[in-house]
Amino acid sequence: MPKIKYAATIILSRGPDQDPEIYLARRAPEIKFFGDYWVFPGGNVSDIDYHHRSDDLQQAFYRCAIREAFEECNILSATLGQSFSAAEKQVISKDLSDSPASWKRFLASFDQTFSQLLPVFRVTTPPFAPVLYDTQFMLVRAHDGESPDIDNYELVEDCFVKPAVAIEAWLKGEMKIAPPVLMLLKLIEQQGLTGFTTLAAEAQTALDNGGLHQSYFSPGIFMAPLATDTIPPATTTNTLIVGNAKIYIVDPASPHIEEQNRLFRQLDKMIAEGKQLECILLTHHHSDHVGAVNALSHRYRIPVRAHELCYQRIPEGYIKGQALQDGDILELGTAPDGSDNWQLRVMHTPGHAVDHLCFLDSRYQSAIVGDMLSTVQTILISPPEGHMRTYLDSLEHLLSCGIKTLYPAHGPAHRDGCSLIRYFIQHRNEREQKTIRALDKQPASLDELLPIVYDDVAESVFPIAKHSLLAVLIKLEEDGICLQIDGSWSLR
Repeated sequence: MPKIKYAATIILSRGPDQDPEIYLARRAPEIKFFGDYWVFPGGNVSDIDYHHRSDDLQQAFYRCAIREAFEECNILSATLGQSFSAAEKQVISKDLSDSPASWKRFLASFDQTFSQLLPVFRVTTPPFAPVLYDTQFMLVRAHDGESPDIDNYELVEDCFVKPAVAIEAWLKGEMKIAPPVLMLLKLIEQQGLTGFTTLAAEAQTALDNGGLHQSYFSPGIFMAPLATDTIPPATTTNTLIVGNAKIYIVDPASPHIEEQNRLFRQLDKMIAEGKQLECILLTHHHSDHVGAVNALSHRYRIPVRAHELCYQRIPEGYIKGQALQDGDILELGTAPDGSDNWQLRVMHTPGHAVDHLCFLDSRYQSAIVGDMLSTVQTILISPPEGHMRTYLDSLEHLLSCGIKTLYPAHGPAHRDGCSLIRYFIQHRNEREQKTIRALDKQPASLDELLPIVYDDVAESVFPIAKHSLLAVLIKLEEDGICLQIDGSWSLR
């Protein structure tokens, strides 16, 4: 089971309820979780947020929200309902930094009903990462005369903005907004703060009843991580729903009926909104990518489009469409920001699998990359079909495309696709150099090399790592660097 961390965040508003401005801040790019995204201020629940043994989690959420808003944005009056001068805040801040325990003493002097904080939405991140965040969102009215002042450490930019303006900037690709924040901004835009709490409660109920998270890391690509029988630590495979008016479903992965029904309910909702399902697209044939292909194809009477070699390897029972080739263009129509000529370009990217395809979005430079990369693990290259040189060449091809948001099959999206590709290339090169150094000492068999070259991973990973090590050795042999004689590998 993934580890769960608890967090609290505040939705700070000002102006009239029917047309409010909401406070957003941009996280520092180097931060691992939603780095460079615009978010509501907040952070992880800490031991310091529990003041008594009898405290429950909700009390810790309240204290965490107050503490994080103060630490990150110098907001205190809004969350505690009492005015504080700049000088008073300075003293309080110094006391807290000198002695964290003073935070408990400070809060003890206030009414612990936390009446300024209104819990409106609680959500746990989708199960596509080793660490999940269970976050309580709380609505707070900005205090007259108090202005946020970011720490310039975790947060590097901030603004009060009307939800419609922020959403428009997101649609134009000018503002990265974290998915739950974007969803809540859309609810505020619909009915202002007057109806927001009702809409947020309905959204939470939908999630509690198995609905899919409204996960958009870039416009026009809906990410649905669904449970599959895949390689740990991954437990899900991402099904991507791409398009605005025309909809393409990439890698309907899960074989489990309950998971398929979650996907069907989302697609039915989109159809009810007037969207048209075009076809199913497959990145490749592996079983953890195609579990719902037949069910989806027949339920909606839509064809499956994939590389020609893919059709030969997936179970029959689907409606076959025209095979895809490198360079093919799929028309998406009008982009979410209203611009024309929105397209998906097909790229053939073998190496992990001979039939592997990626799909590049022309408007936002987003890329759906299947098993070429992952944000939770390295990619398995398993000979004879897996071929390391071909895989690295495919990564270089992807790198030349200037990818921004990258959508892997396993793990959350990555905001800077090119940096992730470079990391994977570097990682493979370092593993190759480590293999060469091991062989430079003495010839060795594959089993003898494994604990030396992969001394940085748990032994439980060795059966999978063995495939990739063999792929490295084959590449080195093809490069003329090493050779194999009677099961022993050595440098030339």
